[in-house]
Amino acid sequence: MICGFLNVNKKKGMTSSRVVGKVKGILRANGISGVKVGHTGTLDPDGEGVLPVAVGRATRLFDILSEKTKVYYTEFVFGKTTDTLDASGVVTALSEVMPEKNDILAVIPALIGNIDQIPPAYSAKSVDGRRAYDLAREGKEFELKAHRVRIESIEYCGEREGGAHAFRITCGGGTYIRSIARDMAQALGTYGYMRYIRRERSGIFTIEDSCTVEELEGGIVDKIIPIEAVLSDFPRYDCPSREVARVLNGVKAELEGMPEGVFRLYCDGVLTGLAGNDNGTIEVKTRLI
Repeated sequence: MICGFLNVNKKKGMTSSRVVGKVKGILRANGISGVKVGHTGTLDPDGEGVLPVAVGRATRLFDILSEKTKVYYTEFVFGKTTDTLDASGVVTALSEVMPEKNDILAVIPALIGNIDQIPPAYSAKSVDGRRAYDLAREGKEFELKAHRVRIESIEYCGEREGGAHAFRITCGGGTYIRSIARDMAQALGTYGYMRYIRRERSGIFTIEDSCTVEELEGGIVDKIIPIEAVLSDFPRYDCPSREVARVLNGVKAELEGMPEGVFRLYCDGVLTGLAGNDNGTIEVKTRLI
């Protein structure tokens, strides 16, 4: 059974779900059907760049990979905002306050670190079983709770045409760049929105090594990245042969020599999944066989 990852360079105007549908269609055209396919982190329809797509058993790694560090190039416009906090929305507020470089540099430090961030109203967050963006489109009143995100750095990249300001942002999973535009503008005493976003990296996946959907149509199988390569930054642990059966049956055995945190688990030389070290006791988190 085919499994692994595709490093897709998503084009602006295409939803992440549409990319998954395209990949499924290309696989079927190559005689490969009945295989699970999914992306490991939504990229806004107006955004472009790296969208890792998992195929087969690799889809079991969604939760692990969605938390990986991501890098975005983005452009913010100040002096106005929209209902969606991006260029696709309707302008909802204006301000005459137009910050300059030094003003922006002064507020950036307060936006870095482990912070509580409120998602945009137009987001995929669930509210009583419904997507927030559906409620927003219907004009319904609702409140999204802040959630903890990790923002590692915000690099100021200069002013761009039309008065926008460019940034390169390194952050953890679950961070909304549109929310950073809103919060930065608020710190500057004005309004703001995100007019452009490109994801340049997601975990080990980089834009330099990505391929478009059109390039996948020219040959998809040779572009699949093995699971083992994607998990290479996790330490390796080889389970003692005498303990393999117990571990694979879910027994939390006490094993010696395990790395700290999450690691790749090998049984009889085969990558079996990801496991964790719980005070010397092994806990299998994700089975890959």
